[in-house]
Amino acid sequence: MLRRIYAIFRARNLEFMRDRSSLSWNIILPVALMFGLSFIFGGDRPEYTVGVLQSAEVIDTSAHPYLETRYIRFVAVDNEEEGLRKVSRHQLDLLLQLQPLVRYWVNPDSSKAYFAEIALLQSDDTRQIRKEQVSGDAVRYVDWVLPGILGMNMMFSCLFGVGYVVVRYRKNGFLKRLRATPLRAIEFVIAQVASRLMLIIAITAFVYLGTRYFLHTRMDGSHVTLFIVAVAGSVTLVSMGLLVAARVTSEELAGGLLNITSWPMMMLSGVWFSLEAANDWVRQIANVFPLTHVLSAARAVMLDGAVLADIMPQLLILASMSAIFLSAGALIFRWHPR
Repeated sequence: MLRRIYAIFRARNLEFMRDRSSLSWNIILPVALMFGLSFIFGGDRPEYTVGVLQSAEVIDTSAHPYLETRYIRFVAVDNEEEGLRKVSRHQLDLLLQLQPLVRYWVNPDSSKAYFAEIALLQSDDTRQIRKEQVSGDAVRYVDWVLPGILGMNMMFSCLFGVGYVVVRYRKNGFLKRLRATPLRAIEFVIAQVASRLMLIIAITAFVYLGTRYFLHTRMDGSHVTLFIVAVAGSVTLVSMGLLVAARVTSEELAGGLLNITSWPMMMLSGVWFSLEAANDWVRQIANVFPLTHVLSAARAVMLDGAVLADIMPQLLILASMSAIFLSAGALIFRWHPR
Protein backbone atom coordinates (compact mmCIF):
# COMPACT_ATOMS: atom_id res chain seq x y z
CA MET A 1 0.00 0.00 0.00
CA LEU A 2 2.79 2.42 0.92
CA ARG A 3 4.54 1.69 -2.37
CA ARG A 4 1.39 2.56 -4.30
CA ILE A 5 0.95 5.77 -2.31
CA TYR A 6 4.58 6.68 -2.91
CA ALA A 7 4.23 5.97 -6.63
CA ILE A 8 1.27 8.34 -6.95
CA PHE A 9 3.02 10.87 -4.70
CA ARG A 10 6.17 10.80 -6.84
CA ALA A 11 4.24 10.93 -10.11
CA ARG A 12 2.26 14.01 -9.01
CA ASN A 13 5.43 15.79 -7.89
CA LEU A 14 7.15 15.06 -11.19
CA GLU A 15 4.08 16.22 -13.10
CA PHE A 16 4.06 19.51 -11.21
CA MET A 17 7.82 20.07 -11.52
CA ARG A 18 7.72 19.41 -15.26
CA ASP A 19 4.91 21.93 -15.73
CA ARG A 20 7.23 24.91 -15.88
CA SER A 21 4.48 27.49 -16.28
CA SER A 22 2.71 26.38 -13.10
CA LEU A 23 5.98 26.11 -11.17
CA SER A 24 7.00 29.60 -12.26
CA TRP A 25 3.71 31.15 -11.20
CA ASN A 26 3.81 29.47 -7.79
CA ILE A 27 7.22 31.09 -7.23
CA ILE A 28 6.67 34.43 -8.93
CA LEU A 29 3.18 35.23 -7.65
CA PRO A 30 3.84 35.52 -3.89
CA VAL A 31 7.14 37.33 -4.48
CA ALA A 32 5.50 39.80 -6.87
CA LEU A 33 2.62 40.42 -4.47
CA MET A 34 4.95 41.04 -1.53
CA PHE A 35 7.15 43.45 -3.48
CA GLY A 36 4.15 45.24 -4.92
CA LEU A 37 2.30 45.63 -1.65
CA SER A 38 5.42 46.67 0.25
CA PHE A 39 6.18 49.27 -2.41
CA ILE A 40 2.66 50.70 -2.38
CA PHE A 41 1.80 50.40 1.30
CA GLY A 42 5.19 50.04 2.98
CA GLY A 43 7.38 52.58 4.75
CA ASP A 44 6.04 55.31 6.98
CA ARG A 45 2.53 54.85 5.68
CA PRO A 46 -0.14 57.22 7.03
CA GLU A 47 -2.86 55.55 9.07
CA TYR A 48 -5.24 58.51 9.03
CA THR A 49 -6.34 60.97 6.37
CA VAL A 50 -7.18 64.57 7.25
CA GLY A 51 -8.48 67.13 4.79
CA VAL A 52 -7.34 70.75 5.14
CA LEU A 53 -9.65 73.41 3.74
CA GLN A 54 -7.50 75.61 1.49
CA SER A 55 -7.23 76.57 -2.15
CA ALA A 56 -3.49 75.82 -2.51
CA GLU A 57 -2.48 72.23 -3.27
CA VAL A 58 0.65 72.34 -1.12
CA ILE A 59 0.00 72.36 2.64
CA ASP A 60 2.20 74.57 4.82
CA THR A 61 3.03 72.37 7.80
CA SER A 62 4.14 75.40 9.84
CA ALA A 63 0.59 76.78 9.90
CA HIS A 64 -0.40 74.53 12.82
CA PRO A 65 1.44 71.94 14.99
CA TYR A 66 -1.16 69.33 14.06
CA LEU A 67 0.07 69.35 10.46
CA GLU A 68 3.37 67.83 11.60
CA THR A 69 1.74 64.80 13.24
CA ARG A 70 3.18 61.49 12.09
CA TYR A 71 1.06 58.75 10.50
CA ILE A 72 -1.48 61.30 9.29
CA ARG A 73 -1.67 62.24 5.63
CA PHE A 74 -2.95 65.77 5.08
CA VAL A 75 -4.66 66.50 1.77
CA ALA A 76 -5.85 69.86 0.50
CA VAL A 77 -9.60 70.28 0.03
CA ASP A 78 -10.80 73.40 -1.75
CA ASN A 79 -14.55 72.81 -1.32
CA GLU A 80 -16.19 72.57 2.08
CA GLU A 81 -19.26 70.72 0.82
CA GLU A 82 -17.15 68.09 -0.93
CA GLY A 83 -14.93 67.75 2.16
CA LEU A 84 -17.95 67.18 4.41
CA ARG A 85 -19.28 64.55 2.01
CA LYS A 86 -15.95 62.70 2.17
CA VAL A 87 -15.97 62.86 5.98
CA SER A 88 -19.46 61.39 6.11
CA ARG A 89 -18.41 58.64 3.66
CA HIS A 90 -15.27 57.65 5.64
CA GLN A 91 -13.01 58.91 2.85
CA LEU A 92 -11.58 61.54 5.22
CA ASP A 93 -11.15 60.91 8.93
CA LEU A 94 -11.32 64.61 9.78
CA LEU A 95 -11.78 67.92 7.96
CA LEU A 96 -9.78 70.86 9.32
CA GLN A 97 -10.13 74.60 8.71
CA LEU A 98 -7.34 76.91 9.90
CA GLN A 99 -8.56 80.29 8.63
CA PRO A 100 -10.19 82.55 9.76
CA LEU A 101 -10.61 80.36 12.85
CA VAL A 102 -9.62 76.82 13.70
CA ARG A 103 -12.51 74.39 13.49
CA TYR A 104 -12.98 70.80 12.38
CA TRP A 105 -15.60 68.25 11.37
CA VAL A 106 -15.67 64.52 12.15
CA ASN A 107 -17.96 61.58 11.54
CA PRO A 108 -19.18 60.43 14.99
CA ASP A 109 -19.51 56.85 13.69
CA SER A 110 -15.85 56.61 12.62
CA SER A 111 -13.35 55.08 15.05
CA LYS A 112 -10.42 56.55 13.11
CA ALA A 113 -11.97 60.00 13.39
CA TYR A 114 -11.93 59.65 17.18
CA PHE A 115 -8.15 59.21 17.31
CA ALA A 116 -7.53 61.86 14.66
CA GLU A 117 -9.58 64.25 16.81
CA ILE A 118 -7.61 63.41 19.96
CA ALA A 119 -4.35 64.11 18.15
CA LEU A 120 -5.70 67.48 16.99
CA LEU A 121 -6.86 68.53 20.46
CA GLN A 122 -3.55 67.54 22.04
CA SER A 123 -1.57 69.50 19.47
CA ASP A 124 -3.51 72.75 20.02
CA ASP A 125 -2.37 74.56 23.19
CA THR A 126 -4.61 77.60 22.68
CA ARG A 127 -7.81 75.59 23.14
CA GLN A 128 -9.38 78.04 20.68
CA ILE A 129 -10.76 75.36 18.47
CA ARG A 130 -14.33 74.62 17.51
CA LYS A 131 -15.90 71.28 16.73
CA GLU A 132 -18.59 70.99 14.06
CA GLN A 133 -20.89 68.09 13.36
CA VAL A 134 -21.15 66.68 9.87
CA SER A 135 -24.35 67.92 8.25
CA GLY A 136 -26.78 65.21 7.19
CA ASP A 137 -26.81 61.57 8.20
CA ALA A 138 -23.39 60.14 8.91
CA VAL A 139 -22.65 56.89 7.11
CA ARG A 140 -21.70 53.91 9.23
CA TYR A 141 -18.63 51.96 8.24
CA VAL A 142 -20.79 48.88 7.65
CA ASP A 143 -22.80 50.90 5.12
CA TRP A 144 -19.65 52.04 3.37
CA VAL A 145 -17.94 48.64 3.30
CA LEU A 146 -20.98 46.58 2.20
CA PRO A 147 -20.55 47.39 -1.54
CA GLY A 148 -16.89 46.41 -1.21
CA ILE A 149 -17.71 43.03 0.31
CA LEU A 150 -20.39 42.32 -2.28
CA GLY A 151 -18.04 43.40 -5.07
CA MET A 152 -15.20 41.27 -3.74
CA ASN A 153 -17.44 38.20 -3.54
CA MET A 154 -18.65 38.93 -7.06
CA MET A 155 -15.08 39.28 -8.32
CA PHE A 156 -13.86 35.96 -6.92
CA SER A 157 -16.99 34.11 -8.07
CA CYS A 158 -16.76 35.51 -11.59
CA LEU A 159 -13.03 35.07 -12.10
CA PHE A 160 -12.49 31.68 -10.48
CA GLY A 161 -15.93 30.28 -11.25
CA VAL A 162 -15.34 30.76 -14.97
CA GLY A 163 -11.57 30.49 -15.25
CA TYR A 164 -11.20 27.11 -13.58
CA VAL A 165 -14.19 25.63 -15.38
CA VAL A 166 -12.92 26.57 -18.84
CA VAL A 167 -9.43 25.26 -18.08
CA ARG A 168 -10.87 22.00 -16.76
CA TYR A 169 -13.03 21.65 -19.87
CA ARG A 170 -9.96 22.13 -22.04
CA LYS A 171 -7.79 19.77 -19.99
CA ASN A 172 -10.23 16.84 -19.99
CA GLY A 173 -11.01 17.17 -23.71
CA PHE A 174 -14.56 18.48 -23.40
CA LEU A 175 -13.73 21.60 -25.44
CA LYS A 176 -12.11 19.43 -28.08
CA ARG A 177 -15.40 17.55 -28.50
CA LEU A 178 -17.32 20.83 -28.66
CA ARG A 179 -14.99 21.93 -31.44
CA ALA A 180 -16.45 19.17 -33.63
CA THR A 181 -19.89 20.81 -33.36
CA PRO A 182 -21.03 23.97 -35.18
CA LEU A 183 -20.48 25.93 -31.94
CA ARG A 184 -18.25 28.97 -32.39
CA ALA A 185 -15.89 30.40 -29.77
CA ILE A 186 -17.91 33.59 -29.29
CA GLU A 187 -21.08 31.54 -28.74
CA PHE A 188 -19.38 29.42 -26.10
CA VAL A 189 -18.02 32.55 -24.41
CA ILE A 190 -21.44 34.26 -24.38
CA ALA A 191 -23.07 31.12 -22.93
CA GLN A 192 -20.49 31.02 -20.13
CA VAL A 193 -21.08 34.71 -19.39
CA ALA A 194 -24.86 34.26 -19.26
CA SER A 195 -24.65 31.19 -17.01
CA ARG A 196 -22.26 32.74 -14.49
CA LEU A 197 -24.18 36.03 -14.60
CA MET A 198 -27.40 34.37 -13.52
CA LEU A 199 -25.71 32.57 -10.64
CA ILE A 200 -23.69 35.50 -9.32
CA ILE A 201 -26.63 37.93 -9.45
CA ALA A 202 -28.77 35.48 -7.48
CA ILE A 203 -26.04 34.96 -4.86
CA THR A 204 -25.26 38.68 -4.56
CA ALA A 205 -28.95 39.55 -4.24
CA PHE A 206 -29.35 36.96 -1.47
CA VAL A 207 -26.38 38.34 0.48
CA TYR A 208 -27.53 41.94 -0.02
CA LEU A 209 -31.09 41.23 1.15
CA GLY A 210 -29.75 39.37 4.21
CA THR A 211 -27.52 42.25 5.29
CA ARG A 212 -30.27 44.73 4.50
CA TYR A 213 -32.71 42.85 6.75
CA PHE A 214 -30.40 42.10 9.68
CA LEU A 215 -28.06 45.11 9.65
CA HIS A 216 -30.45 47.73 8.22
CA THR A 217 -27.81 48.92 5.78
CA ARG A 218 -28.27 52.19 3.96
CA MET A 219 -29.89 52.43 0.52
CA ASP A 220 -30.63 55.94 -0.72
CA GLY A 221 -30.89 55.13 -4.42
CA SER A 222 -32.94 52.84 -6.62
CA HIS A 223 -32.64 49.08 -6.44
CA VAL A 224 -33.14 48.94 -10.22
CA THR A 225 -30.09 51.17 -10.71
CA LEU A 226 -28.07 49.05 -8.31
CA PHE A 227 -29.16 45.94 -10.22
CA ILE A 228 -27.88 47.47 -13.46
CA VAL A 229 -24.53 48.17 -11.78
CA ALA A 230 -24.33 44.57 -10.55
CA VAL A 231 -25.12 43.18 -14.01
CA ALA A 232 -22.59 45.45 -15.74
CA GLY A 233 -19.90 44.59 -13.19
CA SER A 234 -20.58 40.86 -13.34
CA VAL A 235 -20.42 40.76 -17.13
CA THR A 236 -17.09 42.62 -17.09
CA LEU A 237 -15.55 40.37 -14.44
CA VAL A 238 -16.77 37.16 -16.10
CA SER A 239 -15.37 38.41 -19.40
CA MET A 240 -12.04 39.05 -17.70
CA GLY A 241 -12.04 35.51 -16.28
CA LEU A 242 -12.71 34.07 -19.72
CA LEU A 243 -9.91 36.13 -21.22
CA VAL A 244 -7.46 34.83 -18.60
CA ALA A 245 -8.49 31.22 -19.29
CA ALA A 246 -8.76 31.56 -23.07
CA ARG A 247 -5.54 29.65 -23.81
CA VAL A 248 -4.38 28.21 -20.46
CA THR A 249 -4.24 24.43 -20.15
CA SER A 250 -2.95 24.06 -16.58
CA GLU A 251 -5.19 24.59 -13.56
CA GLU A 252 -2.17 25.65 -11.48
CA LEU A 253 -1.22 28.30 -14.02
CA ALA A 254 -4.85 29.44 -14.23
CA GLY A 255 -4.87 29.83 -10.44
CA GLY A 256 -1.73 31.96 -10.56
CA LEU A 257 -3.08 34.19 -13.32
CA LEU A 258 -6.44 34.60 -11.60
CA ASN A 259 -4.76 35.42 -8.29
CA ILE A 260 -2.50 38.02 -9.83
CA THR A 261 -5.60 39.51 -11.44
CA SER A 262 -7.85 39.50 -8.39
CA TRP A 263 -5.50 40.46 -5.54
CA PRO A 264 -4.49 43.89 -6.90
CA MET A 265 -8.18 44.65 -7.38
CA MET A 266 -8.98 43.62 -3.83
CA MET A 267 -6.21 45.85 -2.46
CA LEU A 268 -6.50 48.88 -4.75
CA SER A 269 -10.17 49.09 -5.75
CA GLY A 270 -11.39 50.40 -2.40
CA VAL A 271 -12.93 47.21 -1.00
CA TRP A 272 -11.94 47.77 2.64
CA PHE A 273 -10.66 51.33 2.77
CA SER A 274 -10.73 54.54 0.78
CA LEU A 275 -7.81 55.44 -1.47
CA GLU A 276 -8.14 59.12 -0.59
CA ALA A 277 -4.78 59.04 1.19
CA ALA A 278 -3.00 57.15 -1.57
CA ASN A 279 -0.67 58.79 -4.07
CA ASP A 280 -2.13 60.03 -7.33
CA TRP A 281 -0.39 57.32 -9.35
CA VAL A 282 -1.92 54.63 -7.14
CA ARG A 283 -5.41 56.02 -7.78
CA GLN A 284 -4.68 56.12 -11.50
CA ILE A 285 -3.65 52.46 -11.45
CA ALA A 286 -6.83 51.63 -9.51
CA ASN A 287 -8.92 53.13 -12.31
CA VAL A 288 -7.60 50.43 -14.65
CA PHE A 289 -9.46 47.74 -12.67
CA PRO A 290 -13.17 47.11 -13.36
CA LEU A 291 -13.91 46.51 -9.68
CA THR A 292 -12.96 50.14 -8.93
CA HIS A 293 -15.73 51.41 -11.21
CA VAL A 294 -18.22 48.84 -9.90
CA LEU A 295 -17.68 49.95 -6.30
CA SER A 296 -17.67 53.64 -7.22
CA ALA A 297 -21.04 53.30 -8.94
CA ALA A 298 -22.54 51.06 -6.23
CA ARG A 299 -21.53 53.41 -3.41
CA ALA A 300 -22.87 56.40 -5.33
CA VAL A 301 -26.24 54.66 -5.65
CA MET A 302 -26.42 53.27 -2.11
CA LEU A 303 -24.94 56.17 -0.15
CA ASP A 304 -25.62 59.25 -2.30
CA GLY A 305 -28.85 58.28 -4.05
CA ALA A 306 -27.27 58.57 -7.51
CA VAL A 307 -29.50 57.97 -10.52
CA LEU A 308 -28.59 56.24 -13.77
CA ALA A 309 -27.31 59.44 -15.39
CA ASP A 310 -24.92 60.07 -12.49
CA ILE A 311 -23.17 56.72 -12.88
CA MET A 312 -23.24 56.59 -16.68
CA PRO A 313 -19.44 57.20 -16.97
CA GLN A 314 -18.71 54.10 -14.85
CA LEU A 315 -21.25 52.02 -16.82
CA LEU A 316 -19.73 53.07 -20.14
CA ILE A 317 -16.26 52.13 -18.90
CA LEU A 318 -17.52 48.71 -17.77
CA ALA A 319 -19.30 48.16 -21.09
CA SER A 320 -16.13 49.05 -23.00
CA MET A 321 -14.06 46.68 -20.87
CA SER A 322 -16.59 43.87 -21.41
CA ALA A 323 -16.48 44.33 -25.18
CA ILE A 324 -12.67 44.30 -25.19
CA PHE A 325 -12.38 41.25 -22.92
CA LEU A 326 -15.04 39.26 -24.80
CA SER A 327 -13.60 40.07 -28.22
CA ALA A 328 -10.04 39.29 -27.18
CA GLY A 329 -11.10 36.11 -25.38
CA ALA A 330 -13.01 34.83 -28.39
CA LEU A 331 -10.15 35.76 -30.72
CA ILE A 332 -7.43 33.87 -28.85
CA PHE A 333 -9.67 31.08 -27.53
CA ARG A 334 -8.14 27.62 -27.82
CA TRP A 335 -10.28 24.47 -27.97
CA HIS A 336 -7.48 21.87 -27.77
CA PRO A 337 -5.29 21.31 -24.69
CA ARG A 338 -2.15 21.39 -26.86
